[in-house]
Amino acid sequence: MRNLTRILLIGLVVAFTLSAPTAGAAQDSPKQDLKDAGHDTKGAAKDTGRAAKSTAKKTGHAVKKGANKAAEKTEDGAAKVKEKTDPDREAKD
Repeated sequence: MRNLTRILLIGLVVAFTLSAPTAGAAQDSPKQDLKDAGHDTKGAAKDTGRAAKSTAKKTGHAVKKGANKAAEKTEDGAAKVKEKTDPDREAKD
């Protein structure tokens, strides 16, 4: 019974020792930190560019729609003024 307990205890110690992370392997060098920061900055710039492109397209469509609507209203107003000021209109009434 004593031998079985010792074997289990040694097995647990070995298992914990092998599963524990090493302190030196997880650290990045300053050079790698700078590279990672550069990659993160590049990704952020790409995301910002895509968002700006999408917003510009939507704004362009809205401006075009507004300009067309304003031109249509101006055309309608000009037609009404023409009707009111038409000299032949008085003869028809």
